[in-house]
Amino acid sequence: MSQKIAIVGSGGWGTAAALHLFKNGHDVTLWSWLDEESKRLEKDLENKEFLPGVTLPAGINFTSDISCVKGCDLVVLVTPSKAVRSTCKEMAKHINNGTVVVILSKGIEDGTLCTLSQIVEQEIKNCKIAVMSGPSHAEEVSRGIPTTNIAASDDIKCAEYIQSVFMSDTFRVYTGTDVLGVELGGALKNIIALCAGITDGIGFGDNTKAALMTRGIKEIARLGTAMGADSDTFWGLSGIGDLIVTCTSMHSRNRRAGILIGGGKSMDEALSEVHMVVEGVQSCRAAYELAKKHMVEMPIVEKAYQVLYEGKNPKDAVLELMQRDPKSEN
Repeated sequence: MSQKIAIVGSGGWGTAAALHLFKNGHDVTLWSWLDEESKRLEKDLENKEFLPGVTLPAGINFTSDISCVKGCDLVVLVTPSKAVRSTCKEMAKHINNGTVVVILSKGIEDGTLCTLSQIVEQEIKNCKIAVMSGPSHAEEVSRGIPTTNIAASDDIKCAEYIQSVFMSDTFRVYTGTDVLGVELGGALKNIIALCAGITDGIGFGDNTKAALMTRGIKEIARLGTAMGADSDTFWGLSGIGDLIVTCTSMHSRNRRAGILIGGGKSMDEALSEVHMVVEGVQSCRAAYELAKKHMVEMPIVEKAYQVLYEGKNPKDAVLELMQRDPKSEN
């Protein structure tokens, strides 16, 4: 059955989600923060900045009016994580009670250390909340290259609804109830992807990256379980699945930023050159604070924080990780 859907956020992933859901037969509106961006998308039928070469159907509606969420069956939230709270405040003025909001954005709020679902819950009353995550680079989803994700909600019926809306021959969706685990996996893997890029930029090899990814998911799971998430979640699509794709693909803006930092550029220089939101930078600071709060050992995150925010040389950070006291793996 066709659903009325608003996609809030017209970056690469938001645009890809709009295209995918339109192809699934739904009534789709794509919201942009800027009116000129919305008009450009409508005129060009292409997101030339984030998805060049991907044609958008004329049947998608384009707008910069956030009241487009009114009367929708589903709202798909795909803004940068730092804009989630302000966007939700505006959405709350128009959204109907009982509307399903599924969060595709990934990150942790700076300062409050709130997950994005917690922000939505605080700012939009009486909506149903789900999150969706997994290996899903917009560049591939927009071209119909097969992948799988997990939709999670405290209400399994809500997760199953997201599953039914998004499922297609090229986009398979599993369901779950561990909202916290799915969110933490999606947010924290960006830090490890930054680190993977740094090792590439330094000139290290496949062994280094494999070790980093393996120990990185251990750290993510350690923090997640300390916060109350299910450990099994981190070995699934939103954990190890998303980690693999983000650490190995050049579609990953986090890895690209890391390569530049490993090659000698400062964090600010790398962010400027990537010219896209690099969620791992903000998430690193949040994860560093969460690790201290929950008294969890996260040596990779700690060294990443020192490189990003304290000017530590990346090679020195790697050496210090290698020289830590001997330990049992588990």
